[in-house]
Amino acid sequence: MLMPWRLFLCQMALNIIYHIAKASLCLGGQDIFATVKENRPTGEFIANLSINGDPGASSIRLCLTGENADWFYLEGRTIRLNSSFSRTLDREVLGSVLIAALTCYEDDIIRSRYRTMVEILNENDNMPYFLEDTIQPRYISELLTVNSMVFTVKARDGDGDTITYMTDKSTADASYFRIDLPNSGMVILDKPLDYETKTQLQVVIFAVETNTKEKYSTTATVTVNVLDGDDQYPQFQPCTPVYEDGDHNICTNPVYSVNITETDEDAVLYFSPGPIHAEDGDKDILTPLVYSILSGDDNGRFTIDSKTGEISLRQRVENRLLTPSFRLRIMAAQVNDPKKYSVATALVHVVSENLFPPFFNKTVYKGFLIESSSPATLVTTYGNQVLVVQAIDRDFRDGINPKIHYTMQPLTGSNKLYHITQDGIVIAKTDRLRAFDRHILEVIATDEESGETAHASVDIEVLQRGQPVPRSPFGEERLFGDMNAGMAGGIAALVLIVAVTVLCLFLWLAKRRRERRDPEDRGAVALGKHPNVVNSGRPISLIEDASYHNEAFIDHEYPSGLYTKTDDMLPPPIRAYESDRPTPLQDMLPILVLPEITPTNISSSALINGKACGKSVSFKDDARIPDETFPKN
Repeated sequence: MLMPWRLFLCQMALNIIYHIAKASLCLGGQDIFATVKENRPTGEFIANLSINGDPGASSIRLCLTGENADWFYLEGRTIRLNSSFSRTLDREVLGSVLIAALTCYEDDIIRSRYRTMVEILNENDNMPYFLEDTIQPRYISELLTVNSMVFTVKARDGDGDTITYMTDKSTADASYFRIDLPNSGMVILDKPLDYETKTQLQVVIFAVETNTKEKYSTTATVTVNVLDGDDQYPQFQPCTPVYEDGDHNICTNPVYSVNITETDEDAVLYFSPGPIHAEDGDKDILTPLVYSILSGDDNGRFTIDSKTGEISLRQRVENRLLTPSFRLRIMAAQVNDPKKYSVATALVHVVSENLFPPFFNKTVYKGFLIESSSPATLVTTYGNQVLVVQAIDRDFRDGINPKIHYTMQPLTGSNKLYHITQDGIVIAKTDRLRAFDRHILEVIATDEESGETAHASVDIEVLQRGQPVPRSPFGEERLFGDMNAGMAGGIAALVLIVAVTVLCLFLWLAKRRRERRDPEDRGAVALGKHPNVVNSGRPISLIEDASYHNEAFIDHEYPSGLYTKTDDMLPPPIRAYESDRPTPLQDMLPILVLPEITPTNISSSALINGKACGKSVSFKDDARIPDETFPKN
C-alpha cells in the first residue's frame, strides 16, 4: 500500500520540478534603470535584459508596454532607442524620464514583469528667449526720477540654464539705463528724461547663459516712449536759440518793436517780429497762457488782451520829442500754475509821420567787374566809378533815410557771390567769377520804420583781364566787349589806315581846288579889283572925297573919327540872290576897296573940309559898295 503513495508523491515532485525548471526561463531579470542623451539617433543602446531564457530559442515572449514604450524596441536581450529623423528625443518636450514595462510570457502566460525607467540626459540645444510681454514698448513720464525702475525683462531657456541680463553700452541711448542686478532683469533709469529734446529712446538688452560652455545669448530692443510732463516754462515766439548741444537747447525771448506817430490813437499795434505770442514749453501739453503788462503801460496808454497778447494804443502821444519811445514788459503765465511764467520786452518808437515811400532813381543799375583772383572786389559802373545802389526817401531833406536796410536776392545763379552793404555798395567774390559771366540781382530797400520797400535790379558783367570799363552806355569800348585782345587790335589798326587814307585824299582835293581858283584871282588883280569885292558898276571917288547926304546921319563929331547912326536908319540891304552879282561890264570898271566897318551895318558921317555931307550912303554885302555916287567937287 505504501508503494503507490510513494509513486504518486514522486510523480508530483517530478511535475513540480519540471514546471519550476520550465518557469525559470522568465526569471533572473530585474527592473531596468538607464540613461540616454537627448537628440540621440535611432538604435541607441539603452540596456540589456538578464532573464534566463532566450526569447529567440525558447517558448518565452517579451513585450514592452506603457506610456513611453514606443520610444524603445527589443533586439534579443537588448533594449534600444526607437527615434527617427522626424521624431527626435527632446528632453524639453518629453520630460526628463521615460517609463515602460517589460513583460515575459511563457505559453501565453505572464511569468514575470519588470519596470523600465530611462532618464533623458540634457544637452544645451536651446537658446534663451525673452518673454514677449516683457519687451513690449513702454510709456514713461519725463518726470520719472533717476534711479527709479523703468521696467523688467524676463528670458527663458529650454534647457533650464541660468541667465544673466545686461544692456548694450554701444547704442545711442544706452546712457539713460542700467541694470544693477544681472539675474533680475530690472532696468533702472540712469539719466533724467526730457520730452522737449528726445521723445523716444531705445535700449538693447542681452540675455546670456552663464552655466554652459556655449554661452548662448539673445537680444531684445525695448522702445521707451517719453511722455511730456509739465516741467517747462512758457516761451515767447520766435524763440532765438543761443545754445544747441544735441539733447539741450537754450533760447531767449525776442524783443518786439513797433513804430507809431503822434496821430495814432485807438489802434492795434503790429509788432515785429510779430504777433506777440507765447507757447507753453511742454509742446505735448500746451497749457493755456494769460498775458499782462508788468510795466510801461504809461497809465493805461497801452492795453493788452489777456488771451491773445494783442497790444492796443488807447491815447495818442502829444509830443514825440518828450516821449520818443516806450518800453513795455509783458508777462505770459500758465493758467494752472502762475509760477511758471516768462517775460519779454516790447519797444514802441514814436516817429514822425511817413509821407513818402523810398524809391530808386533807376530801375536797372549797370555794374562791371574785371576778372581777378582777388577774394573780394567792389563792383564799378561806367567810367570805372564805384557802383552805389541807394534809395531815396523824400521824407528827409538830403534824401537819405538812415533806417533803410538793403538786401540782395539773386535772380540768376549767383547765390552767395555778391553782398550789399548798408551804404549801397556791392561787393563781389571775384575769385569765383569768370570772364563773360553775367548776373542779374534784385536789391530791396526796406524802411525799417514804415515797412515800405523799393526794388531795383543790378546787371553785372564780368570783363576780361585788361579790358577797360566802358565810359558810358554808348561808349565805343563796348564794340570790343566780346572780342579778344588780338581781334580788337587788328580792327583798330584797320580803322587807323582808313582814316589816314581819307585825310590824304581830302588834302589832295583841297590843293586841286585852290589851283583852279588862282587864275581868276590873278585876273582880278590886273583889273584893279579885289576878288572878294563886288563892284556896283559906278565910278567911285577916293574915300577922302566921299560925301554922305542923308538925314539919317547926325552931324556929331567924335574924337575917334567915328559917327553914330540914328535909330530910324534902316540897315543896308543884303544881297541874297545870284542876280545881284556884278556883270562882266561892271567888273571892267575900276573899283574902290573900302575898309571894313567893325560893327556890321553901323554908319558914320563923313566930313569934307569940316562940313557934313548931305547925302547918305548904304553898303551892300561886305564890300560896303555905296548905292549912289559921290557929288562932284
